[in-house]
Amino acid sequence: MKFYTKQHRFYCGVDLHADTMYVCVLDSGGEVVCHRNIPTKPETFLRLIKPFRDELIVGVECMFTWYWLADLCVEEGIDFVLGHALYMRAIHGGKAKNDRIDSHKIAVLLRGGSFPLAYVYPKPMRATRDLLRRRNHLARKRAELYAHIQNTATQYNLPEPLGRIAKPSERGALLDKFPDPAVRRMVEIDLLTIVHYEQLLGNLERQLERTAVHHDPVGLALLKSIPGVGRILGMVMLYEIGDIARFPREQDFASYCRLVKPAKESAGKHYGHSGKKIGNAHLRWAFGEAVVLMLKGNTAAQRQLQKLASKHGKGKALAILAHRLGRAVYYMLKNQTPFDAERFLRQQGA
Repeated sequence: MKFYTKQHRFYCGVDLHADTMYVCVLDSGGEVVCHRNIPTKPETFLRLIKPFRDELIVGVECMFTWYWLADLCVEEGIDFVLGHALYMRAIHGGKAKNDRIDSHKIAVLLRGGSFPLAYVYPKPMRATRDLLRRRNHLARKRAELYAHIQNTATQYNLPEPLGRIAKPSERGALLDKFPDPAVRRMVEIDLLTIVHYEQLLGNLERQLERTAVHHDPVGLALLKSIPGVGRILGMVMLYEIGDIARFPREQDFASYCRLVKPAKESAGKHYGHSGKKIGNAHLRWAFGEAVVLMLKGNTAAQRQLQKLASKHGKGKALAILAHRLGRAVYYMLKNQTPFDAERFLRQQGA
């Protein structure tokens, strides 16, 4: 975890909400020079901090409302930092808690060099990243409908399997397999919703791919050189990683992707692991999916999985491969080189 340690003349802590924001400004000596609750309007915020804009730093906790404030500070040439919500325990652990106290604590953390930093994702690619996350959400909703149809067939113990209903060509006689009219109507509603999702997702995926090629064609091509990584996984990795230069080491990248388990130790004793939810859940999913798809039809990779599984079990073996794939992606993007399957498998056997 990195902390903001630069010195400024003024430190502005903001407890940000959808409709209001509590602003606390400290000077370099720690004295409160401004402490007010204002509406979340750019002009009101700029008017409040105008006397302190010389060498000002603005800090806010990483909540869902930070986008506009970060963009405003960039446009106005004001230094801005984002606080990691899971590390800002000084805010959440007090005996008394309100917006006034929280804003003051944020400013104190900034001034004292204890403000835990989160990544401020750049504006040009941020909206596309959020759109891609929404696409993945809709795809999971479609998968839930597939599962509901299969579960309904199991519930009524149908004599024949439904087949691969994810393929539109194999759904022709699907409704006829359900004799009860009410059950058949329920499945029909699921199918109609699935068709709508398919049309929506198809158009959305084509739009996302055109945008990704415009944003970073080289990075997308490098990621798609990994066996099993297609346009969706490639775009997820591309947009969730952002600038690979923000990770000074491969260990930092693997930690951000949730590919390692941080150890808890004290006085030479090991107390297990913690911090499983600190990091990027979308990248953890992407690397897990990429490893499974890489194994399909890949005899050499399957042998490596079996070797690891005999020692660690299949679940941990897949996690190890995902970690190693994450390390490979780090150096691919850093050195601008495509995926080397022979080298990857050679490292597995080492």
